[in-house]
Amino acid sequence: MPRLALVVQRYGPDIHGGSESAARQLAEQLTALAEVHVLTTCAHDYTTWANSYPAGEFELNGVTIHRFPVDIPRNWQQSQQQTGLFLLSNPTLAEQMAWIQREGPFSTPLLRHIQQHASQYDHFLFFTYVYATTFFGLPLVADKAILVPTAHDEPFLYLDAFRALFHLPRHIVYLTRAEQELVERVTGTAVSHHIAALGLVPPADVSADRFRQKYNLHEPFLFYGGRLAEAKNVPELITYFLNYRQQHPNQPLKLVLTGQPQFPLPNHPDVIPIGFVSEQDKFDGLQAATVVVMPSLFESLSIIILEAWLLGTAVLVNGRCAVTKQQVRQSNGGLYYHNQDEFNATLDRLLSSPELRQRLGENGRLFTTHTYSWPHILAVYQRILS
Repeated sequence: MPRLALVVQRYGPDIHGGSESAARQLAEQLTALAEVHVLTTCAHDYTTWANSYPAGEFELNGVTIHRFPVDIPRNWQQSQQQTGLFLLSNPTLAEQMAWIQREGPFSTPLLRHIQQHASQYDHFLFFTYVYATTFFGLPLVADKAILVPTAHDEPFLYLDAFRALFHLPRHIVYLTRAEQELVERVTGTAVSHHIAALGLVPPADVSADRFRQKYNLHEPFLFYGGRLAEAKNVPELITYFLNYRQQHPNQPLKLVLTGQPQFPLPNHPDVIPIGFVSEQDKFDGLQAATVVVMPSLFESLSIIILEAWLLGTAVLVNGRCAVTKQQVRQSNGGLYYHNQDEFNATLDRLLSSPELRQRLGENGRLFTTHTYSWPHILAVYQRILS
Protein backbone atom coordinates (compact mmCIF):
# COMPACT_ATOMS: atom_id res chain seq x y z
CA MET A 1 0.00 0.00 0.00
CA PRO A 2 1.52 3.40 -0.94
CA ARG A 3 2.40 5.99 1.69
CA LEU A 4 0.70 9.34 1.20
CA ALA A 5 1.38 12.62 3.02
CA LEU A 6 -1.44 15.14 2.97
CA VAL A 7 -0.16 18.64 3.76
CA VAL A 8 -2.72 21.14 5.03
CA GLN A 9 -2.58 24.32 7.10
CA ARG A 10 -4.87 23.14 9.96
CA TYR A 11 -6.34 19.76 10.79
CA GLY A 12 -8.72 18.41 13.39
CA PRO A 13 -12.32 17.35 14.07
CA ASP A 14 -13.04 20.70 15.76
CA ILE A 15 -11.86 22.79 12.79
CA HIS A 16 -14.76 23.88 10.62
CA GLY A 17 -13.13 25.72 7.72
CA GLY A 18 -14.26 24.57 4.30
CA SER A 19 -10.92 23.42 2.91
CA GLU A 20 -9.82 21.97 6.26
CA SER A 21 -13.01 19.94 6.64
CA ALA A 22 -12.66 18.74 3.07
CA ALA A 23 -9.04 17.74 3.69
CA ARG A 24 -10.00 15.74 6.79
CA GLN A 25 -12.84 13.92 5.03
CA LEU A 26 -10.59 13.10 2.09
CA ALA A 27 -7.72 11.93 4.31
CA GLU A 28 -9.98 9.52 6.18
CA GLN A 29 -11.48 8.14 2.96
CA LEU A 30 -8.06 7.72 1.33
CA THR A 31 -7.08 5.23 4.04
CA ALA A 32 -8.82 2.68 1.79
CA LEU A 33 -6.14 3.32 -0.85
CA ALA A 34 -3.01 4.31 1.05
CA GLU A 35 -1.28 4.65 4.38
CA VAL A 36 -2.25 8.26 5.09
CA HIS A 37 -0.16 10.72 7.07
CA VAL A 38 -1.25 14.34 7.60
CA LEU A 39 1.48 16.95 7.91
CA THR A 40 0.05 20.08 9.49
CA THR A 41 0.68 22.85 12.00
CA CYS A 42 -0.24 23.25 15.65
CA ALA A 43 -2.59 26.11 14.73
CA HIS A 44 -6.31 26.07 15.47
CA ASP A 45 -7.25 29.71 14.77
CA TYR A 46 -6.67 30.74 11.15
CA THR A 47 -6.62 34.44 12.03
CA THR A 48 -3.53 34.18 14.27
CA TRP A 49 -2.02 30.74 13.52
CA ALA A 50 -1.24 30.59 17.24
CA ASN A 51 0.08 27.20 18.36
CA SER A 52 -2.88 25.61 20.16
CA TYR A 53 -2.45 21.88 19.55
CA PRO A 54 0.57 20.06 21.00
CA ALA A 55 3.32 19.18 18.56
CA GLY A 56 3.96 15.53 17.82
CA GLU A 57 2.38 12.44 16.29
CA PHE A 58 -1.25 11.43 16.85
CA GLU A 59 -3.82 9.00 15.45
CA LEU A 60 -7.36 9.90 14.39
CA ASN A 61 -9.78 7.67 12.45
CA GLY A 62 -7.02 5.65 10.81
CA VAL A 63 -4.92 8.71 9.88
CA THR A 64 -1.52 9.50 11.40
CA ILE A 65 -1.28 13.23 12.18
CA HIS A 66 2.09 14.97 12.48
CA ARG A 67 1.76 18.46 13.98
CA PHE A 68 4.53 21.06 13.82
CA PRO A 69 4.69 24.47 15.55
CA VAL A 70 4.23 27.69 13.59
CA ASP A 71 7.32 29.92 13.73
CA ILE A 72 5.53 33.23 14.36
CA PRO A 73 1.79 33.94 14.86
CA ARG A 74 0.23 36.83 12.96
CA ASN A 75 -1.73 39.89 14.03
CA TRP A 76 -5.02 39.60 12.13
CA GLN A 77 -5.94 43.30 12.01
CA GLN A 78 -2.42 44.30 11.03
CA SER A 79 -2.39 41.51 8.46
CA GLN A 80 -5.61 42.74 6.86
CA GLN A 81 -4.27 46.30 6.57
CA GLN A 82 -0.90 45.17 5.21
CA THR A 83 -2.51 42.85 2.67
CA GLY A 84 -4.65 45.64 1.28
CA LEU A 85 -1.59 47.84 0.80
CA PHE A 86 0.42 44.91 -0.55
CA LEU A 87 -2.09 44.15 -3.30
CA LEU A 88 -2.09 47.80 -4.40
CA SER A 89 1.70 48.10 -4.49
CA ASN A 90 2.53 46.02 -7.61
CA PRO A 91 4.89 43.87 -5.50
CA THR A 92 8.04 42.24 -6.84
CA LEU A 93 8.42 38.46 -6.77
CA ALA A 94 10.64 38.74 -3.68
CA GLU A 95 8.03 40.90 -1.94
CA GLN A 96 5.32 38.40 -2.83
CA MET A 97 7.29 35.52 -1.32
CA ALA A 98 7.98 37.54 1.82
CA TRP A 99 4.26 38.31 2.12
CA ILE A 100 3.31 34.62 1.72
CA GLN A 101 5.78 33.68 4.46
CA ARG A 102 4.49 36.44 6.74
CA GLU A 103 0.84 35.49 6.19
CA GLY A 104 1.67 31.88 6.98
CA PRO A 105 1.23 29.56 8.55
CA PHE A 106 5.00 29.21 8.18
CA SER A 107 6.52 26.27 10.04
CA THR A 108 10.23 25.59 9.65
CA PRO A 109 9.92 22.17 11.38
CA LEU A 110 7.14 21.12 8.96
CA LEU A 111 9.17 22.13 5.91
CA ARG A 112 12.24 20.41 7.35
CA HIS A 113 10.21 17.22 7.81
CA ILE A 114 9.04 17.31 4.19
CA GLN A 115 12.60 17.78 2.96
CA GLN A 116 14.25 15.22 5.22
CA HIS A 117 11.57 12.52 4.91
CA ALA A 118 10.62 12.95 1.25
CA SER A 119 11.86 9.49 0.35
CA GLN A 120 9.57 7.87 2.94
CA TYR A 121 6.39 8.97 1.10
CA ASP A 122 5.21 7.90 -2.34
CA HIS A 123 2.92 10.90 -2.81
CA PHE A 124 2.45 14.36 -1.31
CA LEU A 125 -1.06 15.82 -1.53
CA PHE A 126 -1.04 19.59 -0.89
CA PHE A 127 -4.37 21.13 0.06
CA THR A 128 -5.14 24.80 -0.78
CA TYR A 129 -2.68 26.80 -2.86
CA VAL A 130 -2.76 30.11 -0.99
CA TYR A 131 -1.05 29.15 2.29
CA ALA A 132 2.63 29.00 3.14
CA THR A 133 2.45 25.27 3.88
CA THR A 134 1.74 24.63 0.21
CA PHE A 135 3.74 27.43 -1.37
CA PHE A 136 7.01 26.55 0.40
CA GLY A 137 6.39 22.81 0.82
CA LEU A 138 5.33 21.75 -2.66
CA PRO A 139 8.52 22.82 -4.50
CA LEU A 140 10.54 20.58 -2.17
CA VAL A 141 8.81 17.46 -3.54
CA ALA A 142 7.36 18.66 -6.86
CA ASP A 143 7.98 15.35 -8.62
CA LYS A 144 5.72 13.59 -6.07
CA ALA A 145 3.28 16.46 -5.55
CA ILE A 146 -0.46 16.46 -6.18
CA LEU A 147 -2.11 19.85 -5.68
CA VAL A 148 -5.73 20.36 -4.62
CA PRO A 149 -5.77 24.15 -5.03
CA THR A 150 -9.34 24.99 -3.89
CA ALA A 151 -8.85 28.14 -5.96
CA HIS A 152 -11.36 30.86 -6.68
CA ASP A 153 -11.25 34.20 -8.48
CA GLU A 154 -9.38 36.32 -5.94
CA PRO A 155 -6.46 38.78 -6.25
CA PHE A 156 -3.88 36.34 -4.84
CA LEU A 157 -4.35 33.91 -7.74
CA TYR A 158 -3.00 36.56 -10.12
CA LEU A 159 0.29 37.04 -8.25
CA ASP A 160 3.32 35.82 -10.21
CA ALA A 161 4.47 33.67 -7.28
CA PHE A 162 1.25 31.68 -7.18
CA ARG A 163 0.89 31.49 -10.95
CA ALA A 164 4.33 29.85 -11.08
CA LEU A 165 3.33 27.39 -8.33
CA PHE A 166 0.65 25.85 -10.56
CA HIS A 167 3.30 24.69 -13.05
CA LEU A 168 5.23 22.62 -10.48
CA PRO A 169 3.13 19.64 -9.31
CA ARG A 170 2.92 16.43 -11.31
CA HIS A 171 -0.89 16.49 -11.02
CA ILE A 172 -3.71 18.87 -10.04
CA VAL A 173 -7.09 17.86 -8.65
CA TYR A 174 -9.79 20.48 -9.17
CA LEU A 175 -13.07 20.47 -7.27
CA THR A 176 -15.15 21.76 -10.20
CA ARG A 177 -14.90 22.41 -13.93
CA ALA A 178 -15.27 26.14 -13.22
CA GLU A 179 -12.21 26.04 -10.95
CA GLN A 180 -10.17 24.25 -13.61
CA GLU A 181 -11.15 26.77 -16.28
CA LEU A 182 -10.29 29.69 -14.00
CA VAL A 183 -6.87 28.34 -12.97
CA GLU A 184 -5.83 27.40 -16.50
CA ARG A 185 -6.93 30.80 -17.82
CA VAL A 186 -5.07 32.76 -15.14
CA THR A 187 -1.91 30.66 -14.74
CA GLY A 188 -1.51 29.02 -18.15
CA THR A 189 -0.75 25.70 -16.49
CA ALA A 190 -0.92 22.55 -18.61
CA VAL A 191 -0.26 20.12 -15.75
CA SER A 192 -2.27 16.87 -15.99
CA HIS A 193 -5.44 17.03 -13.94
CA HIS A 194 -8.64 15.38 -12.79
CA ILE A 195 -11.85 16.83 -11.41
CA ALA A 196 -12.83 15.19 -8.14
CA ALA A 197 -14.60 16.92 -5.28
CA LEU A 198 -15.77 15.07 -2.19
CA GLY A 199 -18.09 12.22 -1.48
CA LEU A 200 -21.05 13.11 0.68
CA VAL A 201 -23.14 10.74 2.77
CA PRO A 202 -26.55 11.83 4.07
CA PRO A 203 -26.76 11.60 7.87
CA ALA A 204 -28.96 8.85 9.27
CA ASP A 205 -30.84 10.97 11.82
CA VAL A 206 -32.06 14.41 10.71
CA SER A 207 -34.98 16.30 12.25
CA ALA A 208 -36.33 19.67 11.14
CA ASP A 209 -38.67 19.73 14.16
CA ARG A 210 -35.75 19.19 16.54
CA PHE A 211 -33.97 22.25 15.11
CA ARG A 212 -37.06 24.46 15.22
CA GLN A 213 -37.78 23.51 18.82
CA LYS A 214 -34.19 23.93 19.98
CA TYR A 215 -33.88 27.44 18.52
CA ASN A 216 -37.55 28.44 18.93
CA LEU A 217 -38.00 29.03 15.21
CA HIS A 218 -41.57 28.75 14.01
CA GLU A 219 -41.54 31.09 10.99
CA PRO A 220 -40.08 30.38 7.54
CA PHE A 221 -36.34 31.08 7.57
CA LEU A 222 -33.30 31.40 5.35
CA PHE A 223 -30.25 29.46 6.56
CA TYR A 224 -26.62 30.51 6.08
CA GLY A 225 -23.91 28.10 7.19
CA GLY A 226 -20.27 29.15 6.99
CA ARG A 227 -17.86 31.79 8.19
CA LEU A 228 -19.57 35.02 9.30
CA ALA A 229 -17.00 37.15 7.55
CA GLU A 230 -16.82 40.00 5.10
CA ALA A 231 -14.76 37.68 2.89
CA LYS A 232 -17.87 35.49 2.53
CA ASN A 233 -19.98 38.53 1.55
CA VAL A 234 -22.26 38.04 4.57
CA PRO A 235 -22.74 41.80 5.20
CA GLU A 236 -24.29 42.14 1.75
CA LEU A 237 -26.61 39.19 2.45
CA ILE A 238 -27.79 40.83 5.67
CA THR A 239 -28.36 44.13 3.86
CA TYR A 240 -30.31 42.45 1.07
CA PHE A 241 -32.37 40.49 3.60
CA LEU A 242 -33.24 43.53 5.72
CA ASN A 243 -34.18 45.52 2.61
CA TYR A 244 -36.42 42.64 1.57
CA ARG A 245 -38.04 42.54 5.01
CA GLN A 246 -38.66 46.28 4.85
CA GLN A 247 -40.51 45.82 1.57
CA HIS A 248 -42.46 42.82 2.95
CA PRO A 249 -43.23 43.85 6.55
CA ASN A 250 -46.21 41.50 6.91
CA GLN A 251 -44.45 38.39 5.64
CA PRO A 252 -42.86 36.40 8.48
CA LEU A 253 -39.27 35.48 7.63
CA LYS A 254 -36.02 35.06 9.58
CA LEU A 255 -32.35 34.85 8.58
CA VAL A 256 -30.47 32.24 10.63
CA LEU A 257 -26.69 32.64 10.72
CA THR A 258 -24.25 30.04 12.06
CA GLY A 259 -20.64 30.67 13.08
CA GLN A 260 -18.69 33.23 15.09
CA PRO A 261 -19.20 36.76 13.68
CA GLN A 262 -16.08 38.62 12.59
CA PHE A 263 -17.95 41.91 12.16
CA PRO A 264 -20.76 43.62 14.14
CA LEU A 265 -24.14 42.06 13.42
CA PRO A 266 -27.26 44.26 13.36
CA ASN A 267 -29.54 44.08 16.37
CA HIS A 268 -32.67 43.07 14.49
CA PRO A 269 -35.34 40.58 15.58
CA ASP A 270 -35.34 38.84 12.20
CA VAL A 271 -31.56 38.23 12.10
CA ILE A 272 -30.86 35.19 14.29
CA PRO A 273 -27.17 34.35 14.96
CA ILE A 274 -26.90 30.95 16.64
CA GLY A 275 -23.11 30.64 16.85
CA PHE A 276 -21.13 27.50 16.11
CA VAL A 277 -23.34 24.45 15.77
CA SER A 278 -22.73 20.72 15.86
CA GLU A 279 -22.91 18.62 12.70
CA GLN A 280 -26.26 17.32 13.96
CA ASP A 281 -27.66 20.83 14.39
CA LYS A 282 -26.28 21.89 11.03
CA PHE A 283 -28.02 19.10 9.14
CA ASP A 284 -31.21 19.59 11.16
CA GLY A 285 -31.09 23.27 10.22
CA LEU A 286 -30.48 22.54 6.56
CA GLN A 287 -33.57 20.35 6.46
CA ALA A 288 -35.70 22.78 8.47
CA ALA A 289 -34.72 25.78 6.33
CA THR A 290 -37.15 27.18 3.80
CA VAL A 291 -34.19 28.12 1.61
CA VAL A 292 -30.42 27.81 2.11
CA VAL A 293 -28.54 30.93 0.99
CA MET A 294 -24.92 31.27 -0.15
CA PRO A 295 -23.85 34.91 -0.76
CA SER A 296 -20.12 34.26 -1.21
CA LEU A 297 -18.37 35.65 -4.27
CA PHE A 298 -15.31 33.39 -3.93
CA GLU A 299 -15.79 29.63 -3.76
CA SER A 300 -14.02 26.67 -5.32
CA LEU A 301 -16.87 24.38 -4.23
CA SER A 302 -19.69 25.11 -1.81
CA ILE A 303 -20.07 22.08 0.45
CA ILE A 304 -23.01 23.59 2.35
CA ILE A 305 -24.99 23.78 -0.91
CA LEU A 306 -24.34 20.08 -1.56
CA GLU A 307 -25.32 19.20 2.01
CA ALA A 308 -28.56 21.16 1.61
CA TRP A 309 -29.30 19.25 -1.58
CA LEU A 310 -28.64 15.93 0.14
CA LEU A 311 -31.64 16.81 2.32
CA GLY A 312 -33.74 18.06 -0.58
CA THR A 313 -33.57 21.77 0.32
CA ALA A 314 -33.55 24.39 -2.44
CA VAL A 315 -30.78 26.99 -2.47
CA LEU A 316 -30.34 30.62 -3.46
CA VAL A 317 -26.80 31.66 -4.43
CA ASN A 318 -24.92 34.73 -5.56
CA GLY A 319 -24.72 34.57 -9.35
CA ARG A 320 -21.57 36.71 -9.32
CA CYS A 321 -19.70 33.61 -8.11
CA ALA A 322 -19.02 31.47 -11.19
CA VAL A 323 -18.67 28.25 -9.19
CA THR A 324 -21.90 28.37 -7.18
CA LYS A 325 -23.78 29.64 -10.23
CA GLN A 326 -22.43 26.67 -12.21
CA GLN A 327 -23.43 24.28 -9.40
CA VAL A 328 -27.00 25.59 -9.47
CA ARG A 329 -27.26 25.51 -13.27
CA GLN A 330 -25.81 21.99 -13.55
CA SER A 331 -28.15 20.59 -10.93
CA ASN A 332 -31.20 22.79 -11.46
CA GLY A 333 -31.32 22.75 -7.66
CA GLY A 334 -31.88 26.43 -6.94
CA LEU A 335 -31.91 30.00 -8.18
CA TYR A 336 -29.29 32.75 -8.30
CA TYR A 337 -29.22 36.54 -8.10
CA HIS A 338 -26.81 39.33 -9.01
CA ASN A 339 -28.22 42.36 -7.18
CA GLN A 340 -30.88 43.47 -4.71
CA ASP A 341 -33.71 43.46 -7.24
CA GLU A 342 -32.91 39.92 -8.37
CA PHE A 343 -32.53 38.81 -4.74
CA ASN A 344 -36.02 40.12 -4.04
CA ALA A 345 -37.51 38.53 -7.17
CA THR A 346 -35.93 35.10 -6.74
CA LEU A 347 -36.78 35.02 -3.03
CA ASP A 348 -40.39 35.98 -3.81
CA ARG A 349 -40.54 33.15 -6.31
CA LEU A 350 -39.15 30.58 -3.88
CA LEU A 351 -41.22 31.64 -0.89
CA SER A 352 -44.45 31.75 -2.84
CA SER A 353 -44.14 28.25 -4.32
CA PRO A 354 -43.57 25.22 -2.05
CA GLU A 355 -43.91 23.06 -5.17
CA LEU A 356 -41.00 24.86 -6.85
CA ARG A 357 -38.83 24.55 -3.74
CA GLN A 358 -39.60 20.83 -3.53
CA ARG A 359 -38.80 20.29 -7.21
CA LEU A 360 -35.51 22.21 -7.02
CA GLY A 361 -34.52 20.42 -3.83
CA GLU A 362 -35.20 17.03 -5.39
CA ASN A 363 -33.17 17.98 -8.46
CA GLY A 364 -30.31 18.94 -6.19
CA ARG A 365 -30.58 15.68 -4.24
CA LEU A 366 -30.40 13.57 -7.38
CA PHE A 367 -27.44 15.58 -8.71
CA THR A 368 -25.49 15.38 -5.45
CA THR A 369 -26.02 11.71 -4.74
CA HIS A 370 -24.96 10.85 -8.31
CA THR A 371 -21.95 13.17 -8.63
CA TYR A 372 -20.59 13.33 -5.10
CA SER A 373 -20.35 9.70 -3.98
CA TRP A 374 -17.21 8.37 -2.33
CA PRO A 375 -16.89 5.31 -4.59
CA HIS A 376 -16.78 7.64 -7.59
CA ILE A 377 -14.28 10.02 -5.96
CA LEU A 378 -12.01 7.22 -4.70
CA ALA A 379 -11.94 5.65 -8.15
CA VAL A 380 -10.53 8.92 -9.48
CA TYR A 381 -7.88 9.05 -6.75
CA GLN A 382 -7.00 5.41 -7.38
CA ARG A 383 -6.14 6.34 -10.97
CA ILE A 384 -4.11 9.35 -9.79
CA LEU A 385 -2.11 7.40 -7.22
CA SER A 386 -1.36 4.53 -9.60
